[in-house]
Amino acid sequence: MDEHKENICVKDVNAKMSNGKTDEEPCSRICPEGESAPQVSSSQTNSDFSHPVYKEIALANGQINRMSKEELRIKLADLKLDTRGVKDVMKKRLKSHYKKQKLMQTAAEGGPTDTYYDYICVVDFEATCEEDNPADFLHEIIEFPMVLISTHTLEIVDSFQEYVKPEVNPQLSDFCVKLTGITQKMVDEADPFPAVLQRVVAWLQERELGTKYKYAILTDGAWDMSKFLNIQCRISRIRYPTFAKKWINIRKSYGNFYKVPRTQTKLSTMLEKLGLKYEGRPHSGLDDSRNIARIALRMLQDGCQLRVNERMHAGQLLSVPSSAPVEGAPPPYSPRSRD
Repeated sequence: MDEHKENICVKDVNAKMSNGKTDEEPCSRICPEGESAPQVSSSQTNSDFSHPVYKEIALANGQINRMSKEELRIKLADLKLDTRGVKDVMKKRLKSHYKKQKLMQTAAEGGPTDTYYDYICVVDFEATCEEDNPADFLHEIIEFPMVLISTHTLEIVDSFQEYVKPEVNPQLSDFCVKLTGITQKMVDEADPFPAVLQRVVAWLQERELGTKYKYAILTDGAWDMSKFLNIQCRISRIRYPTFAKKWINIRKSYGNFYKVPRTQTKLSTMLEKLGLKYEGRPHSGLDDSRNIARIALRMLQDGCQLRVNERMHAGQLLSVPSSAPVEGAPPPYSPRSRD
């Protein structure tokens, strides 16, 4: 529900973004398994950046900035790196590669790794909707997809999908059916949200996420968690699941990493700028999730460290500052009833 989400009002769920200075979360490389990247300690001072390696990196960045698009493409090809994307994306890719190589040389003596999450779980709900959603419209989740990507192998490794039966407005609008491709028969034959959520939790537990492996949820915007999941939990009279209280908003991460305005962070635009084409049916929750995962993988390959940057607290949508400790999502458990 990419562009359609832009029209959703969040006032009725009391989910407003705080004014904290939190959009500038830094990104650095998640390395494949067996590869160690240096980590800048929180105790480091600015004087640490006087090391000669940073001067070398700055000089290299200056040279890269002066390269034409064709020169960038040739250099990337020589390094056997991806040559797709607009000029700014290729510059970022080449700079990240050079920086990673230089810093790894300086960390040859050994140092802590900087892998953070083992897995990232992409979620993109589809929900009931009208062509012109009234401010008090209750959006109910009708598709619950998840796509799991490995930060070590940099590939999609698993997926989950179930349709959900809406309760408040069980009859889908013609607009909703046309937009999502989800038919009335699909939701009529599906289970209500609490039962589907239990199977989601079981799916996460089977993969030992939050116990053996560190993971984080990733979404395309803030709506999926702060709006759709928040409303759905209230409708279903269950508590908001703790494992979904923090997530990576890829739009923020993409904008900060590639230095582009928010207007260039829609799903279709991000794919286009990275030289990718949408695969599947737009507004299918599972297909949207897979395409969002492809963007996340490309960002990881380009050197971005995806980190949690938004959270829910007491029904409020808040930003997570870049200075906050990096934590994985907690082990998944089925939420308790509100009754």
